[in-house]
Amino acid sequence: MAKPPKSADEEDVDLGGAEAGEEGGKKKLPLRLIIIAGVAAVVVLGGGGAAAFFLFFNQPPAAEKDGAEKKGGAEAKKEAGKAPEGEEGEPLVVVTQGPDGVLFCTLPNMVTNMQASDGRPVYLKLKVTLEAPDQETADLIGPAMPRLQDMLQAFLRELRPEDLQGSQGTFQLRTEVLRRVNLVIAPARVNAVLIEEMLIS
Repeated sequence: MAKPPKSADEEDVDLGGAEAGEEGGKKKLPLRLIIIAGVAAVVVLGGGGAAAFFLFFNQPPAAEKDGAEKKGGAEAKKEAGKAPEGEEGEPLVVVTQGPDGVLFCTLPNMVTNMQASDGRPVYLKLKVTLEAPDQETADLIGPAMPRLQDMLQAFLRELRPEDLQGSQGTFQLRTEVLRRVNLVIAPARVNAVLIEEMLIS
C-alpha cells in the first residue's frame, strides 16, 4: 500500500530532525579532538618543563663553575694527593713536628677482634704513631691509609692476647707493624713505630 505523500509541515520537521542529527554528530567530533589536543598539550608542556628544569635550574651557579674551571693543574694534583679525611673533615693522619726534622704521623685508632685460647671474643684497641724522616715520607702515609688499615687489620686479627703480653710481645708488634708500613709506602721508609695506646678487653 503506497504511503500518503507528506505534507509540507511534516517535511520540515523531518529535515529539522536530520539537521539536528548532523549537527550533533559534528559537535561530538570536535569535542574528541579538543580532549586529545589538551592531553597532548599537557604531555608536551610537562616534558618541556622537566627538560628546562634539568637543563637550566640544575646547573651550579656561574661563580662556582668559573672557580672549578680556574683550578689549575697544580691545585688539582694537590687535591688528588690529599690525605683522606674523616667524617668531620679532619685528616685521618695527624702529623706533628718532632726534633731534628722528624715528623710524627698519628694513625687513627684501630679496633679489631681477636680469638682467645678459650674461644671467647677479645677486642684490641691500638693507637699507633709512625716516625717519618721527612715531609715527603709523611705525605705518602695519608693517601696509603686504606691499604695500611687493611694490612694491619688482617695482621692484628691473627694475633692472640697472649702474643701481646710483656715487653717481648710489644717489641714483636712494633717490628711487624713497621715491616708492613714500609711495604705499603716503599721505596720510602718510616724510622719507627710508636705504640701510644694498646688496650685488650
